[in-house]
Amino acid sequence: MTAAKTRGTTESTEPAESTETTRTAEVLAPAPWTRSGSGSDSDSDSSRGSDSLRVTAVRTFLCAPQGCPYVIVRVETNQPGLYGLGCASDPQRTLAIRSVVDDYFGPMLLGRDPHDIEDLHRLLLNSGYWRGGSIAQNALAGVDVALWDIKGKAAGLPVYQLLGGRAREAAEAYTHVDGHEAGEIAERVLAAAERGYRHVRVQVAVPGTDTYGTAPRDEAEARRRRLRAGSWDSLSYLRHVPPVLREIRERVGTGVELLHDAHERLTPSQARELVHEVEDARLFFLEDALAPEDAAHFGQLRQAGSVPLAVGELYHDITMYLPLLEQRVIDFARIRIPTLGGLTPTRKLVAACELFGVRTAPHGPGDVSPVGMAANIALDISSPAFGVQEAAAFKEATLEVFPGAPVPREGRLYPSEQPGLGVDFDESAVRRYPVTEPLEHDRWALLRNTDGSVQRP
Repeated sequence: MTAAKTRGTTESTEPAESTETTRTAEVLAPAPWTRSGSGSDSDSDSSRGSDSLRVTAVRTFLCAPQGCPYVIVRVETNQPGLYGLGCASDPQRTLAIRSVVDDYFGPMLLGRDPHDIEDLHRLLLNSGYWRGGSIAQNALAGVDVALWDIKGKAAGLPVYQLLGGRAREAAEAYTHVDGHEAGEIAERVLAAAERGYRHVRVQVAVPGTDTYGTAPRDEAEARRRRLRAGSWDSLSYLRHVPPVLREIRERVGTGVELLHDAHERLTPSQARELVHEVEDARLFFLEDALAPEDAAHFGQLRQAGSVPLAVGELYHDITMYLPLLEQRVIDFARIRIPTLGGLTPTRKLVAACELFGVRTAPHGPGDVSPVGMAANIALDISSPAFGVQEAAAFKEATLEVFPGAPVPREGRLYPSEQPGLGVDFDESAVRRYPVTEPLEHDRWALLRNTDGSVQRP
């Protein structure tokens, strides 16, 4: 047990996995459409009626049932049993995000009407003069998605109904396979197709280099990765991967869509070469051929070939997509709701994608919690711009902690018809899955090139 001091409470009796911000007498961020900035019940009742809904507590939980750290935000109200859940998970800056929620955002929510999502989102966004950045945006997303969950529960509607209603029956999903040889990867692609997946991401292990998205060949390689003793060789990647992708396409035929993630490890000239070399693989999309810092080169990639291009999981501001949409140089927006600040800004980005003919491919690996995945699906189901949804294979432990977690059925994800997001959080189960120490999960990203220089992960 640890004690956490927060505004409005002197001591928390919650376990180390949870901290709480509880209601104070003062509303720090009142709305002018209420008569008083006071959070007292009498003032609230006189301005909005005796049944007025108010935020009474904001709680954060750290857990790792999937293996990677999650930050879960729970916003509670004065209506018994009515609360919302949000995902604020950036597994590499977990404690910093939690602090932003506990020490800064939580106190500003107390006493406010949780229905005022647009106002609260803008207030919290602007409450830090140097606004934005992935840490603040993830914290903001945790709060924002929890407010949408509350709004859906209070209305008795699933969140996708609040976003305009159903535009499709289910969201097509893609799963991941990897391997060392074209033959074994093709077999895994076909096995995924037999399970109902029409879209499969394929990652190819490159001999002698630390390749993203592939399992180690043996324990010796696994140990090198844990110690970060390997290195990245982009020239070996460019020699090895394109012919393997072409052979996989020949082996599996045209009945399944293939995706590949370059994971921003290439220079612009190398990315142009890759686009040219994988034409015959007929990819559904090539992801992150360029890092965000090199986004101005996407126009050159468009000219290098006809391969559909996807990018965006690293973007922390929806305005970062706008030049790419306006210039028509990408085909898929890889949106990550936690990093973009929640459903409130992301639904506006999705509308812009629709107007510019770009489809969405929301980020959904294991480090996006089931709460975050449910938010993804709400957008997928309600938007004409949807393309495909990345689908994590949640472990049994994760399904235990998150009752109602979305699980693909025959390659598709279906929305919950329960009010809100349809995902709950088992506080008793979560105690069995504590997070790792800070920096432990960061080790995978500490990558170097063959000459010893630092490489983007």
